Amino acid sequence: MIDESGSAALPTLQDTLEFGEKIGRGLTAGDVVVLSGPLGAGKTALAKGIAQGMDVDGPITSPSYVLARVHEARRPGAPALVHVDVYRLLEHRDADLLGELDSLDLDTDLDDSVVVVEWGEGLAERLSAHHLDIRLERAPGSDERTATWHWSREP
Repeated sequence: MIDESGSAALPTLQDTLEFGEKIGRGLTAGDVVVLSGPLGAGKTALAKGIAQGMDVDGPITSPSYVLARVHEARRPGAPALVHVDVYRLLEHRDADLLGELDSLDLDTDLDDSVVVVEWGEGLAERLSAHHLDIRLERAPGSDERTATWHWSREP
């Protein structure tokens, strides 16, 4: 489990995957993780690490063109991972994200899953008052990333 808030240097892609794995091991059903940062910052790599930590079926790829993918848990009773990319909804800031996800007929109850949303800042927070915001930045011309995070736990 990671601290309530903090930052970490992630010098390599492997460090990003391992950081995600650490996060994934501490997530429970109903958690929402919002990944933000510029193109190429490592959002999908972090999502892959989260999936490894949760031990869900893969492969984890950017769901940009399908909006969301469900990755079932390998362990009975463990939550599924719903991996969402709302990049194509960014032009519609008033979009009903929960309605969009429900309309996809994902065959899973979002309350019984962990939802990881790429490009979700400003939208994904509506899914849950309890969410983890992670911002990734990447140094120009380098694989080095910096992650900053904060858990929002509104009543």
